[in-house]
Amino acid sequence: QVQLVESGGGSVQAGGSLRLSCAVSGYSVNSNWMAWFRQAPGKEREGVGYIYTGGGRTDYADSVKGRFTIALDNAKRTVFLQMNSLKPEDTAMYYCAATDLGIGASTWRQAGAYRYWGHGTQVTVSS
Repeated sequence: QVQLVESGGGSVQAGGSLRLSCAVSGYSVNSNWMAWFRQAPGKEREGVGYIYTGGGRTDYADSVKGRFTIALDNAKRTVFLQMNSLKPEDTAMYYCAATDLGIGASTWRQAGAYRYWGHGTQVTVSS
């Protein structure tokens, strides 16, 4: 049974940092695609960034480029989202997603492209 479990969310002031973790079980993190999404109240789920675990290729939403970084610890079967210089508009529920199907540069932002999802962790940034 595939499980993705997010942790590390919390409340911070603008300018602060958080590191989210996504622990993976029942699923190989080798040569697959893993992503972070977020959803704020009343808004659609938005792709934050992804990593191709086979080669380390990453991409990010323009709104977080230069501030957020995705990394993989293969031995720990964990994907991280390091979030720096947080802004109030980063406030959302953050979800980890994974798939073993092909993801391209034009499709990684699409939630429907991912087979597996975690339950989310809340991030709140106050001004």
